Amino acid sequence: MSASFLRIGYVPLTDAAPLVVADALGFFAAAGVRVALSQERAWATLRDKLALGALDGAHLLGPMAVGLALGAGGLRRRVDVTARLGRNGNGVVLSHALAAAVGRFTPPLAAAAFAAALQARAEDGMPPPTLAVVFPYSSHNYLLRQWLASGGLDPDHDVRLVVVPPPQTARALAEGAIEGFCAGEPWGSHAVAQGAGRFALSTGDIWPDHPEKVLAFAEGLAERDAGAVVAATAAVIAAQRWLADPANRPAAVALLAERVFPGVAPASIAAALAGAPAAPTIAFDPDTPPCAETATRWFDAMRRWDHLPAAASAHDARACWRADLWQRAAERAAAPAPFTPTVQEPLA
Repeated sequence: MSASFLRIGYVPLTDAAPLVVADALGFFAAAGVRVALSQERAWATLRDKLALGALDGAHLLGPMAVGLALGAGGLRRRVDVTARLGRNGNGVVLSHALAAAVGRFTPPLAAAAFAAALQARAEDGMPPPTLAVVFPYSSHNYLLRQWLASGGLDPDHDVRLVVVPPPQTARALAEGAIEGFCAGEPWGSHAVAQGAGRFALSTGDIWPDHPEKVLAFAEGLAERDAGAVVAATAAVIAAQRWLADPANRPAAVALLAERVFPGVAPASIAAALAGAPAAPTIAFDPDTPPCAETATRWFDAMRRWDHLPAAASAHDARACWRADLWQRAAERAAAPAPFTPTVQEPLA
């Protein structure tokens, strides 16, 4: 019997590393599943492909999984979240002009100081600044909103929030199309390295060690082929363990530079993985199951900003977080048989 074949999508971000490593070092093959990774340039594209069956699984925003389950935005699908891929990993970067309006500060920038700068701008007759997030139903949007509100700002009035795909954020900032953004690494570090802006804070400064992306599978796949879902999740857990070893960091940087970020300096990728001063710290969580409380947290944020249908249920959101499948995968990933990873070519 041939191994199951899965198409798994990801957006080029540092926290997609577990998928890239699992593919490149043969962890998927060792787990008994064939996987073709598909790089998507925007979250909207990835969501639609997962919802409409063009992808079997995905590196997914946590709030996006909640939004799909509850029909936010008019698209409803019950996905199964089988692993959390990491913690933190997002940064807020401001244009030099906007940062100068705040005055001297050391990250993390206080929301009250940012609010004072915006009030001064408004008194000078300037419009609210345009800030980008990567998708409406994203940790970036909700944590940025939380931070702005903590300073007394109304995110729907005092700033102009727009969506820019992560790989385009640094260029949009450099070209003046936006005055700041909240995006996953390495795009914040890349923007700073390119001289496009200044790092202000990480989302980990807003919700310390917050859960970030998840591994999710398309509606019904876990019922049709649970073995493939568990095997792919086990491979990702093995990759997370490999990534968690600091000794493997140089190899991880080289892999990501070659396969995911050909136009980004390896130093920026290394900074993103290491949590250097200008980059938010990312952590891979190989031994932590997906927690339904995370779904509740995103549900509450989405409800706060009126992003959910009136009949949406927190129970339905929590049901997507499948700690049972993660447990099966973790037991499989912990199999004692020694395995020496070898670099493999990606499937066509």
